Amino acid sequence: MNTFELLGQGLIAALQVQNLLYALIGVTLGTAVGVLPGIGPALTVALLLPVTYNLDPAGSLIMFAGIYYGGMYGGSTTSILLNTPGESASIVTALEGNKMARQGRGGPALATAAIGSFIAGLIATLGLAFVAPFVVKFALSFGPADYFALMVLAFITVSAAFGDSPLRGLTALFIGLGLGIIGIDQQTGQTRLAFGILDLLDGIEVTTLAVALFAIGETLKTAADREQVEASVMAVKGSVWMTLDDWKRSWGSWLRGTFIGFPIGAMPAGGADIASFLSYSAEKSFAKKPEEFGHGAIEGVAGPEAANNASAAGTLVPLLTLGLPTTATAAIMLAGFQQFGLQPGPLLFANNSSLVWALIASLLVANFMLLVLNLPLIGLWVKLLTIPKPWLYAGILTFATLGTLGANGAMSMGFGSMRISFELVLLLVFGVLGYLLRRFGYPIAPVVVGLILGPMAEQQLRRALSISQGDPAVLFHSPISLVLYAVAIIAVVLPIIMRMRGKGAVLGQLASDED
Repeated sequence: MNTFELLGQGLIAALQVQNLLYALIGVTLGTAVGVLPGIGPALTVALLLPVTYNLDPAGSLIMFAGIYYGGMYGGSTTSILLNTPGESASIVTALEGNKMARQGRGGPALATAAIGSFIAGLIATLGLAFVAPFVVKFALSFGPADYFALMVLAFITVSAAFGDSPLRGLTALFIGLGLGIIGIDQQTGQTRLAFGILDLLDGIEVTTLAVALFAIGETLKTAADREQVEASVMAVKGSVWMTLDDWKRSWGSWLRGTFIGFPIGAMPAGGADIASFLSYSAEKSFAKKPEEFGHGAIEGVAGPEAANNASAAGTLVPLLTLGLPTTATAAIMLAGFQQFGLQPGPLLFANNSSLVWALIASLLVANFMLLVLNLPLIGLWVKLLTIPKPWLYAGILTFATLGTLGANGAMSMGFGSMRISFELVLLLVFGVLGYLLRRFGYPIAPVVVGLILGPMAEQQLRRALSISQGDPAVLFHSPISLVLYAVAIIAVVLPIIMRMRGKGAVLGQLASDED
């Protein structure tokens, strides 16, 4: 069966009423959290993990993907109207988009961001559908040593790609690997690091860790930040629609951003931030009016926003085909797959083909939904920016606690005559850990990736060594393993070079603005 037929079957499944409802909920929530500064798609998906525990796997994953796409859309609103990038990928949008808003052109800035996101998401999703089968065919030839090399690549990737320091990324990763050891060894049946606590025999729940690190940790960090400055929201003046000149200047930027963002997102060490910086640099090089950059050039909004959304679809290529998460949200989506007993990788396409293609097709549907939601309802999204932070984070804290109780409320431990859910104790402990990691500049996603992939890497390593009767040289016999180790080395070096190149253009623009 070819890709067109598989995608057609996926569309039939995605257009079912139940899945359409999941997609609508996902894109609406994603847009809302993308608009709210400090709240991102990773946090939202983490919050929803315990809530979706007993739901339909296909519908839940469609909702998660909708949140991911919606978050990329909604982030432009905060950057343009509030000059507050929710994440590093939105820095460039804030640089040019807020200048447009101050000139009374906030409407066209939001329009080019929304339309560019739609076009990029559409093209990149089709790219995902046609690229993924080729990656799957290649991955099906992997042996245990090759899978271990792939896990090493994943570990190096998350350590290098998340955060500003690879050393801090590695430290966060080893915290996750240490947590992954807890429980019963699947091969020998021996208990490891359970300390006599029966509730730890099954290991640490990925859901609990993700909710604690992303939701509780972020809430504690916000509460502890005494230097928060309330930014003023720029009003959207005039028409939201773009002029003919805006269209002429934007369409090329949309396409360039798409073709920069998708391959960068699909790279093991890619990401939306790298794609947006490179897109900005490219737009400045291609611009017919480079003097407008730093003063509200519409190309500086159109290109990076298209690159953001194209990279989101690109990120799903290594996630679905190899099980490699290259963004924080992808790491939480990986936890979502495992929550339903699914492991992303080549076998997922073989054993759960209908689910995978329904998920890919739902992204096409989500793109159309987002275009309809963003422009007509811009006034509603702007009002979300007026929600007081104490209310917002109190709601997040309550939702995280109730969701964890609902998913794992049966387990409890005693303190004298008092009984308390053991999962809530872990939620608090890991929440404090999440706050400390943020406080000292350590990335969060590598901890989750270490917990998820650590046991898998251990299993593949032990299988490879068992086959070779303990000879470690088996890890380097296969050409595939050698290629993956080489890519791991490149994954450390390449993001540094690309960030320096892309950020150099942004910093140069900022310096010229100050002059």
